[in-house]
Formats: sequence, structure tokens, C-alpha cells
Amino acid sequence: MKKTALYNKHIELRAKMVPFAGYEMPVQYSGVNQEHINVRNNVGVFDVSHMGEFTVRGENALKLIQKISSNDASTLFPGRAQYSYLPNSEGGIVDDMLVYMIEENHYMLVVNASNIEKDWNWISIQNTMGAELSNISENLSLIAVQGPKAVELLQNYTDLNLSAIKFYHFQKGTFAGYNDIIISATGYTGSGGFELYVPNSYAEEIWDLIFSSGPKYNVLPTGLAARDTLRLEMGYCLYGNDINDQTSPISAGLSWVTKFNKEFIGKDIIQNHKLQGTQNKLVAFELLERGIPRKDYEITNTDGKLIGKVTSGTMGPSVRKAIGMGYVNSNFSNFGNSIFINIRNKSIPAKIVKLPFFKIE
Repeated sequence: MKKTALYNKHIELRAKMVPFAGYEMPVQYSGVNQEHINVRNNVGVFDVSHMGEFTVRGENALKLIQKISSNDASTLFPGRAQYSYLPNSEGGIVDDMLVYMIEENHYMLVVNASNIEKDWNWISIQNTMGAELSNISENLSLIAVQGPKAVELLQNYTDLNLSAIKFYHFQKGTFAGYNDIIISATGYTGSGGFELYVPNSYAEEIWDLIFSSGPKYNVLPTGLAARDTLRLEMGYCLYGNDINDQTSPISAGLSWVTKFNKEFIGKDIIQNHKLQGTQNKLVAFELLERGIPRKDYEITNTDGKLIGKVTSGTMGPSVRKAIGMGYVNSNFSNFGNSIFINIRNKSIPAKIVKLPFFKIE
């Protein structure tokens, strides 16, 4: 089992460690509810160094990215990032990812931890144009500092104007005396903040510095369990749950990052899904009675007919409701529709709602 460069910090903090995507990762420290609420109100710090990073360089870098990515990377400029996915030849999803333009002819792709090898092999096979590919996943730590007080906290350690970095933009500069740190206004929580891409050699020093300001900003270490409840309250997809190799991105609501003004793998199939519609659709729902929805629980209509399955579910600590997402037959996917979630042989009533569950004030 691999360990991130911050593993010893988690042990010192008495984190509950679990195997995840080949790494020993902290699932929680003080408790998922406390950590979750603290991110919404203050600052939570996550070690997400298990994520994968690939660099794509050279004159053909953009050409390769345009081929493998659903979004249009030609709109990027240095300091800009975009959310996208890697479509496969059958109209499914190899993975979802972030695409960063570092400088001209130099990009970075950030992929899910559980898919690093799969994605690397897929991209390498598609690289018929000879772009320069490097897998730098083992060299970088990724520290996510999330929450409304993140800007104020991190501003203590850099001359970069963090409040000027817009969502899905980034700057590369000096942080806490260390050079070439990517400070990215991205995250998976919906509560603002940044993600810091840091060489492993000084990840511990930067982690300690962030926590040295802890009492003033109510900083808490935050684990993967709270990361999941935070993302679900926002309705963000999780690969392996809400999207996978067989998922149509149109069914998953990813039309907004699917740009048909360029050629990419699987374009014709996905465009047909867009024009013809899909059999199933990813919906969000709230339970109307007690219960917690979990992955693979059956979804039925008011007549008791099976119409789909839950892909993600939890008790949302901020919204204080049992919430979930799942695929249902498109005929039953309208907002406000009544559905039932089968929990331990009981049909619990629910209704389909608009995302996000958690509304940012």
C-alpha cells in the first residue's frame, strides 16, 4: 500500500486510515460531521495527494488534448483550468479530469487516483501525434485548503493576490518561501478555497505552516469522508459511483463540458445521445422520511415499478436531510416527481430536486 508524503502527519493527528486507490488515506480525524461543517464555515485542509497528474508538452500538446478531452482546451490560456472528461470510443467515460494550461505548449491533466494507470495507458495509446507525456503523480503532493476563510489564511504566506484568482484560475509563484507552487482556485467542496500543488520534498513543511495559523481560522484536518459529503451536497459526480466507462455523459448531465465544435473520441455517439436523448438520466433526490440512501439501492416509481438505482447517498450534514443521486428512466426524471428508495425492504418516499442541495449564500 502506498503512502503519501503527508502520511506521518495523519498518524500524528490520529486519523482513521483506510486503503483507497492503492494508498493509505485519512478517512476522518475528529469526525465527518464536524469536519464537514467546519469546511462550510471556516477552513478544512485535505491531503488529496493520491490524485494523478500528467504533463503534456510540445507542439502537439493541444492537438492530443483536443482529441482525448470533451471540453475545448483551445479556449484556455496560461493560468486557466477547465473541468472535462476523457470519452471512450463507445460514448462512455474513461475518467473525469481537470485540464490546466501552465504555459504555451505545456498542460497538466489531473485525474482520479483509482484511474491513474488506466488513464495513462489510454492517453498514451491515443498519442499518435507525439506529444511529450510525463506521469508526475509520484512527485507531487496536493493539499486542498477549502472554506470561506481559506483566502485569508493562505494570504499570510504569499505575495500573490489570492482574492484576485477567480474560480478555475490559478497562479504559479512563491508560497511560504518555496518557489513554483501552483495555487489553484479549484476544489470539490463548493465552499471556495484553493488546491496547492507542492513537490513532495516540502509538503510536510507547508502542511505544518498552514496549521500553525490554526486557532485564528479554526483550521481542521479533513478526511475523505467529509470530502464525499461535501461534494454530494453540491451534486458533483464521483467516478465509480455516478459516472463510469458505460455512462453516457449526456445522461450524467455533462453536456456543459461537451463541446461539439471540435473533433474528439466518441464525438458522433455522444452527439447522437444529445440529439436523440438517453434512456436514463442522473437525478438528485431528497428523502421525505427517515432513512439513508446508499449506492445500488433500487429506485421505484409510485406504482412500485423499478426505474433506476442510487449511485451516491448520504445524510447531508449542512442540509440536514438524507440526499442522493441516481439514474432513473428519463420518463420519470422531472423535477418534483415522486419516487421511492428501497432501503432494507422498505420503500421510502423521495422527490426529485434541483442541484445543488446546498445553496451558497
